[in-house]
Amino acid sequence: MALSDADVKKQIKHMMAFIEQEANEKAEEIDAKAEEEFNIEKGRLVQQQRLKIMEYYERKEKQVELQKKIQSSNMLNQARLKALKVREDHVRGVLEEARKRLGEITKDQSRYSHVLHQLIMQGLLQLLEPNVTVRTREVDQRIVDSILPAITQKYKEITGGKDISIKVDTESFLNPEVTGGIELLAQKGRIKIVNTLEARLELIAQQLIPEIRSALFGRNPNRKFAD
Repeated sequence: MALSDADVKKQIKHMMAFIEQEANEKAEEIDAKAEEEFNIEKGRLVQQQRLKIMEYYERKEKQVELQKKIQSSNMLNQARLKALKVREDHVRGVLEEARKRLGEITKDQSRYSHVLHQLIMQGLLQLLEPNVTVRTREVDQRIVDSILPAITQKYKEITGGKDISIKVDTESFLNPEVTGGIELLAQKGRIKIVNTLEARLELIAQQLIPEIRSALFGRNPNRKFAD
């Protein structure tokens, strides 16, 4: 039998309600899925940025730590250099004091004459030349003239009778500031031996500086060898 208009409207209304319910459920399902995907993506991005921030600050921390080590090493090196400079200045001060005391040797004529004798003889035996010129301070010329005969005789005895001609340079003298000692020249000045008191002190100082350091500051525990 035919449906009345009221029945048709009722069925249409019922179908619309069903469709609307289905649409609402589908919309809710879509919203829930979108919310879930959003939260997942948000968590992924947050974690990604957190890792980046952690890596950034780890790098910064390492850079700061490295900078601290470099700064500490530089400060330690500077302190060591300052300590070494103070020690070297002290050693040089000791040597300078020794240089000042060299002048006391020349005041004792007998002792100084013996020193000049030894310095000249040592130089002659190094040269082993038949003709040698002695250069000295002008104030020491008289002393050198007085000891040359004995030196010549001693040289002949040591060398088995070799003749030698020793002359004192009367035109060119050592600098008056030189404490004492002599220079020996041979082969027209091409060969020279410096045996001034300062030169001898410097030579001895180079050999004794390790011992001087040990005497002043004690033995270095980090040094493996004594030479």
